[in-house]
Amino acid sequence: MPDMLQVEGVSAGYGKAVAIRRIDFSLAEGGALALLGRNGVGKTTLINTLVGVTTFKGGRIVLDGKDITKLAPERRAAAGIGWVPQERNIFVSLTVEENLTAIARPGPWDAARVYKMFPRLQERRRNMGNQLSGGEQQMLAVGRALMLNPKIILLDEPLEGLAPVIVDELLAALRRIVTEERLTAIIVEQKARKILPFTDRALILERGTITHQADSAALLADEAVLEERLGV
Repeated sequence: MPDMLQVEGVSAGYGKAVAIRRIDFSLAEGGALALLGRNGVGKTTLINTLVGVTTFKGGRIVLDGKDITKLAPERRAAAGIGWVPQERNIFVSLTVEENLTAIARPGPWDAARVYKMFPRLQERRRNMGNQLSGGEQQMLAVGRALMLNPKIILLDEPLEGLAPVIVDELLAALRRIVTEERLTAIIVEQKARKILPFTDRALILERGTITHQADSAALLADEAVLEERLGV
């Protein structure tokens, strides 16, 4: 399959500080990438750079054959980037259904399809965003990204701070998104063993650079590398 995303020599940060340096990787259409590493190594900065909310220092980002390096965040979203940030960024003053429909773009994902994936959201479709639990807010954040009908979805620590039962529910949804729907995805996660079973490739960051990359299955089987580089 052709590459959906190409990241070529990308460096970026915040203000004058450089947080990621000379990042190179590509992701095929329909592929799923696990982005791993300890806290503070640049994972979120890389996601934010793809979205366009960091200070760009150099390199090139190509999405589905289009150079998006100089595009503003809203134009990157229109070009096909769906983003689920750590902060979730749902509209707390809107209902669940209004959150979903307010940013919807044409395509196969609509509210009915999101509700089928997350029945809890359908049950709470008239609830305001601030009336949802943390897990429900995370489901809504994923649903909103899908409603953009993106070419690629970026998920930054989607399981962080959630109860085990909600983690299992979200993992099932993520597995379906990448293995059945074949939506190109990058997933940042501290718990590598949670996402390696259903991603294709994995990158490990240390101090803002890629220090290891492998097929997800190979990394999952490599206890020495998991322990040395991730401490798991």
